[in-house]
Amino acid sequence: QVRLVQSGGGLVQAGDSLTLSCVASGGGFSEAPMAWFRQAPGREREFVAAIDWVGSYRDYGDFVKGRFTISRVTDRNTQLELQMNSLEPEDSAEYFCAARPLRSSISYSSAPWEYWGQGTQVTVSS
Repeated sequence: QVRLVQSGGGLVQAGDSLTLSCVASGGGFSEAPMAWFRQAPGREREFVAAIDWVGSYRDYGDFVKGRFTISRVTDRNTQLELQMNSLEPEDSAEYFCAARPLRSSISYSSAPWEYWGQGTQVTVSS
């Protein structure tokens, strides 16, 4: 059974840091690209960051501006993390981890991502 289970998130103040985690199991995710997206109320789901299945290629949304770092570790399962620094109120949204099928390419659109976590809320107060 494919599962992406997220943890982390919460309410922080502007300038604070936060780490989101996502544990992927049941789908051979050690060879799957993974990503983070976010969605604020009334807005479309937005690309945040992605990492290829090797872990050597990373890319970020333009708004990240060096503040976030995506990483992954594979043991029995694959754990994806998003380290977020210098958070701004504009970063407030529900954040989702996602995965594509084995050895797929990274997509900056949410549509091709087949597997999704349950979402976790990040709220940044000013």
